[in-house]
Amino acid sequence: MKHTHSHRWTVLSLLVVVPLGLYSKFYIGPAALWVNNGLVGVWYEIFWCLLIFFCRKAPQPWMLALWVFAVTCLLEVLQLWHPPVLVYLRGFFLGRLVLGTTFAWSDFPHYMLGCTLAWLWMRRLQKGPRSEAHAA
Repeated sequence: MKHTHSHRWTVLSLLVVVPLGLYSKFYIGPAALWVNNGLVGVWYEIFWCLLIFFCRKAPQPWMLALWVFAVTCLLEVLQLWHPPVLVYLRGFFLGRLVLGTTFAWSDFPHYMLGCTLAWLWMRRLQKGPRSEAHAA
């Protein structure tokens, strides 16, 4: 029962995070540069953590967040490399979203913040609903 509850809330979380992430990518308004290039990295990390959390059986949130952070940092560094296959993949909207197009040192703190928030989020999802004894 707890596992099903966790899955339900994870799906709901993803249904919130995906639109927020896409909105952040195309946001126009105050602080748009930071929202488009910084905040979007936070949502990107949270998305990958929650997606893998949903797909894996009983994952350790801290380990999952650490792996997502490591892989996305690697993807960030790969943006410095332009072999034909990566250039081709980055030519598609989804390729640009996943692989990125421009290396920026400033993305790393946003990735760290996103993974930290995702770790806390996944821990909360694992705990499930609070029992009435704890709520009183």
